[in-house]
Amino acid sequence: MTAARKVALITGAGTGVGAATALMLANKGYDVLVNYSRSADEAQASATRCRAAGADALVMQGDVAQDADCRALAQAAQDRWGRIDALVNNAGISVFGKAAEWDSLDAEAFHRILGVNTLGTFQMVRACVDALRRAQGSIVNVSSVAGALGVGSSMPYIASKGAINAMTLHLARTLAPAIRVNAVCPGLITSRWFVQGVGQEGYEAGLQSYEAGVPLERACSPEDVAEAIVWLVDGARTVTGELLLLDSGMHLAGLRAPR
Repeated sequence: MTAARKVALITGAGTGVGAATALMLANKGYDVLVNYSRSADEAQASATRCRAAGADALVMQGDVAQDADCRALAQAAQDRWGRIDALVNNAGISVFGKAAEWDSLDAEAFHRILGVNTLGTFQMVRACVDALRRAQGSIVNVSSVAGALGVGSSMPYIASKGAINAMTLHLARTLAPAIRVNAVCPGLITSRWFVQGVGQEGYEAGLQSYEAGVPLERACSPEDVAEAIVWLVDGARTVTGELLLLDSGMHLAGLRAPR
């Protein structure tokens, strides 16, 4: 009898890191639920690539800030495959602005960003936890170096990612030994998300500055982040409660050894 394929539910999986993660897990033998909120065509393309890799892929729209949507995503995965082995909380939003531009940050921006990034992460965990426990599965939260170092696109974004990091540690303790819980914390990612936030010119200037300032002299690609996520999902059997910095050494405060 052929063993059942494992199942991964990935939020924000139409583009960027989420799409790269879905494809890598498909290549690892996982069936995947590709969630999206707005990128319908991209989500369908992501699922098509997963199917070409041998996976069964389900595409489903849902806003993780809405608890009913989170529960519907979890239920759809269980209805189709009867299990959830991995939850990748990748959906995220931000606003872009200078740190001191206080007047551009209102309560609505905070509520929306924390609603998707932080509350959405919690609601997805709550919706999937029973299935994950049965599968002895894993959770990977896509956080940011913003939450570890206090730098990023905006204060609400920084706050949301800091909260995800703290929640990751709490969940790792609470859900052990049945479920491993980790987070990846990328620095700058070479994806359209940043381009859309600051424009092409701003992106190119930011990328040049970032790569000139970090020890490894390179930013993350979506595939770089996906590789770390897949390792935490499909390997790393003794790793839980880890906040994995994928920042090319940015956390070293820009100090580089003499050459």
